[in-house]
Amino acid sequence: MTDSDSRATDSARPIPAALLPPDDPLRVTLHNEVHARPSEHLRLPALITYVAVLNEGVTHEQECEHLRRLPGQQQLPLDSLQGNFLRLRFAGYTVKWERHTEFTRYSIVQPLPTSALPGACEPELLPTLAVAPDWLRSIPGRTVAAIQLALAEGDLSDPPTLMARAQTWFGGRTVVASRLGDEHSWALTEFRIGADGFERMLVIAPPGTTETRVGRIAQRLLELETYRLMALRGLPVAKQLGPMLTEAERTLADIMAQLENKSASDQELLDTLVALAARVERATAEHVYRFSATRAYATLVGQRIAELRENPIPGTQTLGVFMQRRLSPAMATVVATAQRLASLSERVVRTSALLRTRVDIAAEAQNQQLLEKLTRGQEMQLRLQSTVEGLSIAAISYYVVSLLLYLGKALKGMGLPINPEIAVGALIPLVLWAVWRTTRRIHKKLHAGH
Repeated sequence: MTDSDSRATDSARPIPAALLPPDDPLRVTLHNEVHARPSEHLRLPALITYVAVLNEGVTHEQECEHLRRLPGQQQLPLDSLQGNFLRLRFAGYTVKWERHTEFTRYSIVQPLPTSALPGACEPELLPTLAVAPDWLRSIPGRTVAAIQLALAEGDLSDPPTLMARAQTWFGGRTVVASRLGDEHSWALTEFRIGADGFERMLVIAPPGTTETRVGRIAQRLLELETYRLMALRGLPVAKQLGPMLTEAERTLADIMAQLENKSASDQELLDTLVALAARVERATAEHVYRFSATRAYATLVGQRIAELRENPIPGTQTLGVFMQRRLSPAMATVVATAQRLASLSERVVRTSALLRTRVDIAAEAQNQQLLEKLTRGQEMQLRLQSTVEGLSIAAISYYVVSLLLYLGKALKGMGLPINPEIAVGALIPLVLWAVWRTTRRIHKKLHAGH
C-alpha cells in the first residue's frame, strides 16, 4: 500500500452530514493540502539519491509509465498520481515521487553502505544504488538538480576530528558546513557537481537522533538546493534582456527628444513608438512569469535557510552565508531587470500619451481651420443666395410685367380705352413689392419648418 492510498482512505471517511452545513467543494482538498507532502522518517545511516527534473511537456501519464518500470509496479494506477505525491515501498528502499509546477522530484532512500560512512575517502555511491541505473537515466524531463545526500551517526563533541573525517569523505576538498538548530547535527557540502553528475551532501547526527528530525533535515537541505537552482533560472534571462533594454531605453530617449524638438513627423514617431511598445510588451509577456517565479523561489530559499537555524563551525562558512553571498547578487540582478522592464513599459505608455496629446491638438487645429473655411463658405453661399434671390425677384417681376403688358394690349384690342404701356409702367412698383413680399413669406415658412 502506498502513502497516497492511506491518505485517500483517511480523507474518504464519512462525516455526519446532519451536524454541519454542506461542505464547500474545496474544503477537503484544501484541508488535506497540509498533508500533501509528508516528511520522510529516516533511520540512520541512510543514503538519498535525489533527482529533480523540469517537467515542461511531461505528462502524468509519462511519469506513471516510468514508475511502472519499478519492480512489482506494472499495474500502478494513474489515479495514484493525482495528489502529486507518491511513496512506493520496496524491500530495503523506498522511491518517492513529487510533482511541482515546474519540476518533478524523485528520491530513492536506502541504507548508507558501511563503506560510505564518514572517514571513507570519497566513496563510490552509484554502484550501491537500489534502483537500476537505466531507470534513473530514463526519468522523463531535463535534470535541474541531482544530489547524493548521506546521513550518518557521529560524535559531535570533537569538532576537529569530525571535520577531518568529513573532509576526507569529500576527497579532501574545501567544504561549507553548519551546525543545525541547537547544534543537534552537522550539514556539509561542497556545492560542486561531481564527475557522476551529482552534488554531494553529508549530514552527521549524534546517536539517538529521531527519525522525524533526520527526515526534516534531509527535506530542508534538498529543497534548499533545488529552490536555489530554480531561483537562478531567472539570471540568464535577465542577462539576455540587458542589451535589449539598453537599446529600447535609448530609442525611447530619442523619441522623447524628437517629440520635444518637433524634429520628426507625428507619423514617424508613432511608427517608431508602436514598434518599441510591441518589443517591450513581448519581452514582458515572455519573461514576467520567470521573474515572478524567481522571486518566489528566492523567498523559499530564505525560509529554508531560516528553518535550518544554522550556527557557524570555526574555519568554514555556513551554508546560508555561502549561498546568500552568491545568490543575493543574482537575485538583485533579476529584480533590477524586472523593475527596469516594468519601468520601460510605463514610460512607453506615458510617451504614447504625450504623442497622442500632440496628435489630438494638431487634429483640433485642423478641425478649427476646416470649420473656419466652412464658415467662410457658408457666408459666401448666403451672399450668393441673396444675390440670386435679388435676381430672381427681378426676373419674376419682369415676367409678371410682361404678362400684364400682354393683358393690357389684349384689352386695348378689345376696344377698351387704355394705354397698355402707361398702365403697366404704373404697376411695376406694385409688382416688385408683391414679388418681394411673396418671397419673404416663403422664406419664413421654410425657416419655421426647420
